Amino acid sequence: MKLLICYLSIATSLAFAQKPMKYAVSMESPSSHTFHVTLNYEPEKADSLVLKLPDWTPGYYQLMDYAANIADFKAKDKNGNEIEWKRAGKTGWMIYTKKASTLTIDYDVKTTRKFVATSYLDSAHAYITPASMFMYPDQKINTRAEVAIIPYKDWHNVATGLDSLPKKQFTYSAPDFDILYDSPFLIGNLEELPPFKVKGIPHRFICYKLGDFDKVKFMTDIKKIVEKASALIGDIPYKHYTFIAIGPGQGGIEHLNSTTISFSGDQLNSRGWEGMLGFITHEYFHHYNVKRIRPIELGPFDYENGSRTNMLWVSEGLTVYYEPIIMKEAGLITTEKMLESYRSHITEVENKPGRLHQSLAQASAQTWSDGPFGRTGEGADQTISVYRKGPIVGLLFDFAIRHETQNKKSLDDVMRKLYKDFYKSKKRGFTENELRETITKVAGKLLDELFTYIYTTAEPDYKKYFAYAGLDIDTAPKQVAGSNKTEKTFTITPMANPTKLQKKVFESWSRAGKATELLP
Repeated sequence: MKLLICYLSIATSLAFAQKPMKYAVSMESPSSHTFHVTLNYEPEKADSLVLKLPDWTPGYYQLMDYAANIADFKAKDKNGNEIEWKRAGKTGWMIYTKKASTLTIDYDVKTTRKFVATSYLDSAHAYITPASMFMYPDQKINTRAEVAIIPYKDWHNVATGLDSLPKKQFTYSAPDFDILYDSPFLIGNLEELPPFKVKGIPHRFICYKLGDFDKVKFMTDIKKIVEKASALIGDIPYKHYTFIAIGPGQGGIEHLNSTTISFSGDQLNSRGWEGMLGFITHEYFHHYNVKRIRPIELGPFDYENGSRTNMLWVSEGLTVYYEPIIMKEAGLITTEKMLESYRSHITEVENKPGRLHQSLAQASAQTWSDGPFGRTGEGADQTISVYRKGPIVGLLFDFAIRHETQNKKSLDDVMRKLYKDFYKSKKRGFTENELRETITKVAGKLLDELFTYIYTTAEPDYKKYFAYAGLDIDTAPKQVAGSNKTEKTFTITPMANPTKLQKKVFESWSRAGKATELLP
């Protein structure tokens, strides 16, 4: 036993002592839209080394072909002599190191698309999606990494969730490539809103092209969101958190201790304000639901082929489900707005034929080919979106659990149990069977009918489950004004004489209380 402990201690020490891969990213000519990367590395002595670039970035479930943007790849030894190399498949570069002790790798990264899942450089700012920029040694994803950002000469700020190295300006460290790929960078002359703390933990909001709006109120509202979302789970697992607003555009991607969001303060009228808070709520809650509460397929990642799962409806759909709940808890929307958000999802799903052809589990697994919101154009009528049907199923599960437990338990308890049992205790994701078992334990009985709404195209019994919360839902088709078509509008109204349990379920689910006023 003592010998084993000694061996493990030595192995751990050696792993920690392993020299990191050191990257320097420069951007000397922003108008060229091209980054330059220099990698200094002391590899294990071998005849060859394979470096790979991911084909996608976690959080955006589409293959991106990042390797296609790499140009002018060169490898040199410590004396500056060029080393022979060749491409190794779609995402790899094989370098014939011949036991060289030190390598310097140089390459350019061309950028063409301004998007939250791609790196981009222009004359005003830079955004780095690490999976598109930093090559990792094949089969050694746990290698440590350091990144030195060399901003363009007139730029003064870098925002990222990574820890900075002391006494090294704009230099950051990651214990492994999973963490590095989960930590984007925003570079330029950035503006920061007034930071806040929750449970003593600092939260920052840093932005490119911030715009003109009530910044103090905005940060006050975001603090409320963080407070209520973290209270729902009961734990804050990071040491600091950064909201990285990359400027006008579409989309956001969640990360362990940061999120990147497309943002323009100039668009924050009353409707835009509420929509942006919902968007931020979604991305923030993801640091729990998918980064930590996650299907087992979503970590360790398959960076070459994508990580497919039947449970994206949990990761994305339940995050959508919790958006209005957290906002209502924070006093930012009314109960009516909360109900309307779910009604709109139901209306969207039930009035499209895709619900008859694709199950929620199938939509989860086929996101990689169908797109995040189902197919568009040809074949659009054959698919559904996990972002639409996922929150519907979440709502039905929540009502059912509250009903079966006399309102003593809810879907919140399922989320907390998944967080505690798998992220905290087992330090891994959960399987489909483990998810079912967890829900069954919380509910105290099998909820098999609800699982048919996940794995088949069976029509949900909306009236049954809404009644658990003292609500009536009109499922009858209505004629569309000015046409011969009919569609279901799913009007939701309170029952005239709810039982005591129905009333308790609705009041606790809706977080009964007065909502604050939104900006005009």
